[in-house]
Amino acid sequence: MGLVSTRDGEQIFYKDWGSGRPVVFIHGWPLNADAWDDQMKVVAENGFRGIAHDRRGHGRSSQPFNGYDFDTFADDLNDLMTGLDLRHATLVAHSMGGGELARYIGRHGTGRVDKAVLLSAITPLMLQGPDNPEGVPEQVFEDIKKGILKERSQYWKDAAEGFFSANRPGNNVTQGNKDAFWFMAMHENIQAGVKCVDAFARTDFHDDLRRFDIPTLVVHGDDDQIVPIDATARKSAEIIPNAVLKVYEGASHGIALVPGDKEKFNQDLLDFLKS
Repeated sequence: MGLVSTRDGEQIFYKDWGSGRPVVFIHGWPLNADAWDDQMKVVAENGFRGIAHDRRGHGRSSQPFNGYDFDTFADDLNDLMTGLDLRHATLVAHSMGGGELARYIGRHGTGRVDKAVLLSAITPLMLQGPDNPEGVPEQVFEDIKKGILKERSQYWKDAAEGFFSANRPGNNVTQGNKDAFWFMAMHENIQAGVKCVDAFARTDFHDDLRRFDIPTLVVHGDDDQIVPIDATARKSAEIIPNAVLKVYEGASHGIALVPGDKEKFNQDLLDFLKS
């Protein structure tokens, strides 16, 4: 087990597997580093150093009451990068983690980063508005917060269905996928759960994406019921210079975990790392 101290005295848990050029995995909400175990094993077995951390308020990291905004998350990531002195890294981020990756580059640049992967990421903006009609209506986010506050354990069980598109005919989602989602979600504190909804709903990452000056792979499922592809991946790929967009037909939000999509992503990730 590894821990890095942040500039404000919190502790960030991380896993560190293998050796070689670092690949830093940034998890989505409401998960933790365990969501990346399959990919961590793949990169470690192929000559890379896999590192995955728990965001503050999630998993085994500190559980403060405040600090659930993307400037703080990005600075926590910077504390991890500098604390471990990571260089020539590839950052791989899922969902909310895509905002953390983008804001990290927006605030700290790419001096330590060679490549980036945005998987089912929330960038550039989730909230629906006049300039973002493809986004998610505000009421959806309010209902998420109400569900967490009413009875979060049952809410997470229900949320797993849409997260993995388990409600689609012929899906490959296992009961294990849904159980793992619930288990990780229950290790996020309730304050982080609610405050992160406000953060990932409303934070605008357009300016952060414009600062990308590294090869970037954007991967998204066209049946993502959590983060709509037209509001996010397609726009991110247009904003980031020379980004490559890969759309997985019929794939859910939980690409890195669902059998079939997981193996496809693992291969695309390895190909990108070796390119």
